[in-house]
Amino acid sequence: MVPGIHRPAAVKVDLGAIRQNIENEVKHLQPKQKLFAVVKANAYGHGAVPVAKVAAEAGASGFCVAILDEALELRRAGIVKPILVLGVTSPEYAPLAAANNVSLTVPDLEWLKDAEKELRKEDLQLKIHLAIDSGMGRIGFHEDREFVAANKFLGNNKSFFVEGMFTHFASADSANSDYFNSQVKKFNHMKSLLTVKPKWIHVDNTAASIFDKKVHSDLVRFGIGIYGLNPSSNPDGPDLKADIKLKPALSFESELTQVKTIHKGDGVGYGSTYVADGDKIIGTVPVGYADGWIRKFQGFKIKVGDSYCPIVGRVCMDQFMVLLPHEMPVGTKVVLISNDSKAPNNIKAAADYVDTIHYEVACLLSDRLPRVYYNK
Repeated sequence: MVPGIHRPAAVKVDLGAIRQNIENEVKHLQPKQKLFAVVKANAYGHGAVPVAKVAAEAGASGFCVAILDEALELRRAGIVKPILVLGVTSPEYAPLAAANNVSLTVPDLEWLKDAEKELRKEDLQLKIHLAIDSGMGRIGFHEDREFVAANKFLGNNKSFFVEGMFTHFASADSANSDYFNSQVKKFNHMKSLLTVKPKWIHVDNTAASIFDKKVHSDLVRFGIGIYGLNPSSNPDGPDLKADIKLKPALSFESELTQVKTIHKGDGVGYGSTYVADGDKIIGTVPVGYADGWIRKFQGFKIKVGDSYCPIVGRVCMDQFMVLLPHEMPVGTKVVLISNDSKAPNNIKAAADYVDTIHYEVACLLSDRLPRVYYNK
């Protein structure tokens, strides 16, 4: 998707905030812990390469991504620190990962056997992390027998270097620790079955770290915290208090492209879900659901000039309309998402409005929106 550089709409990213969040977490690490910056999904919509470069400068020892292509993007950009692909990569691409010094996740024994065949064809060794399904129900070893067999398979196997073993917590961001504790117990049991010796054993994500869950982890996979957002944020209740200060980095801005007065009985948008009950001033903003600003935002108040104005009518693919309190000039600044955590249109408020989490709101912002970086 081509960025819309000739349209007044952009995602703005405060790299100074990114740097500050990482530096705060580095200070919070336990002795000998390392920080791997999670920059998957285009760094949660913030821009993978610019964020990764700042993260490396701020103290990140490596990176986590979701798919191999994201790792290769970082390598092409000159990022040389360790990179772990957290998702499952087809075994046929094991040689490509090995050639680029990218570590892959092992979900099961069958994957190891298939990857070994591919690696032997090119006489390459692959760095791997053994994934443990301790209760997420997603990927990884879950049964003792298969995990023991995988350890035996890896013994003296020159095709692999066992760099890590990890799990992912389903509820580290919850005040109730019962399920979290059950996952820790399961992981520790699987760890007791190890006969290979991983370089790193890691379980800490942002939540487990900043909510001080007190579990051993050689690495902290620092994700949403990089972007200044609290991982416990959800529409069902208040955020848990973080042990470090977080500063939101992302804002989303545009401007009015047309302003007009409509009259009683005039509708706005597809389906005329808003009908004027008198003379009303309507402003048009050149952003829509193709940019990730979904239709459910109808009714949400955004900042136009100095006023907070409701979105009226259905959000279109490329435009939406707002009800203005008075005549405003074309070109008036519009802030859809503020990076001020106290503003009524901050990203958590936006996520609450559409009944989701801020992770999703940030990741939905499409590549059609240019990323503009400041405070480098």
